[in-house]
Amino acid sequence: MGLSTQIAYGTAFLSLCSGIHLVLILGTNGWLRLIGKAQKERYRHHRAGIIVTVALLVVVIGHTVQVWIWALSFLWLGALEGLEPAIYFALSTYTTLGYGDLVLSDDVRVFAAFASVNGMLIFGVSTAYLVTVIGRVLPDQLP
Repeated sequence: MGLSTQIAYGTAFLSLCSGIHLVLILGTNGWLRLIGKAQKERYRHHRAGIIVTVALLVVVIGHTVQVWIWALSFLWLGALEGLEPAIYFALSTYTTLGYGDLVLSDDVRVFAAFASVNGMLIFGVSTAYLVTVIGRVLPDQLP
């Protein structure tokens, strides 16, 4: 696959994965508001725990879905053979560890770098989201 094709596919998959993650966390805000309004005083401590747990769970699900998308893309492009190596490579690349024990051919390595960019970007978004959620819940818990 040529360089321009790798960049085009990489951009498309990066956009898809980022969009999925943003839809998940923004869609969760409505549920978090409902949880926050329910039983305000009586279950205040439980409510905070539920809100943080739901927010964290959505972030984890979002990252997991993205790793699967990248793994399936490597299989689709024929970059790797077998689901386990594809998931392993996608996970290590997405988390920017990139151990180096699996190395892709020159015709897909630029495409694979987009998985790393995706991971860095979305880990930042996830961190900002969780800090915001916890920052809004924590003041309610202080004496």
